[in-house]
Amino acid sequence: MIHHISIPARDPRHVAQVLAELLQGYAGPFIGPIPGAWVVYAEDVFGTGIEVYPEATVLVPGAGDGMGEAALREAPPAVAFHALISVPVDRAVIESIGAREGWRTRHFWRGPNPQVRLFELYEFWVENRVMLELVTEDMVPAYQRLANGAAQRELLARREAR
Repeated sequence: MIHHISIPARDPRHVAQVLAELLQGYAGPFIGPIPGAWVVYAEDVFGTGIEVYPEATVLVPGAGDGMGEAALREAPPAVAFHALISVPVDRAVIESIGAREGWRTRHFWRGPNPQVRLFELYEFWVENRVMLELVTEDMVPAYQRLANGAAQRELLARREAR
């Protein structure tokens, strides 16, 4: 179970407020060691959260036996990160929020090629540079059928049998 993730943003407050709208949850300043950070909670039983850090923030190992620390670096234009997140809103809400924000929001099917549709999702590009894959309640079962070791081994075996 992943309970929280962190993402960079040019405007952490605004991004947190938009994500809280999608999650129908809470957004507020992050009570932690990173100035300017905000946090979003889905208000679920798992404590699902997204910490939204100022874009130049990086996490680095602590010195010696110390905890990891936040540091500032030049912000990259995009990041090699994404997360698939279930949201309690419908497809129309995802699309309307993406359009309102001017953030690239597109519906796609995922699979090994365009002819094999395994599960669907929305690519929701926060500030047009950090991808969150959003799934609505009706999209989750298809993903769950594939997101386990047995299903992955079967897919690999079929692929290798060709």
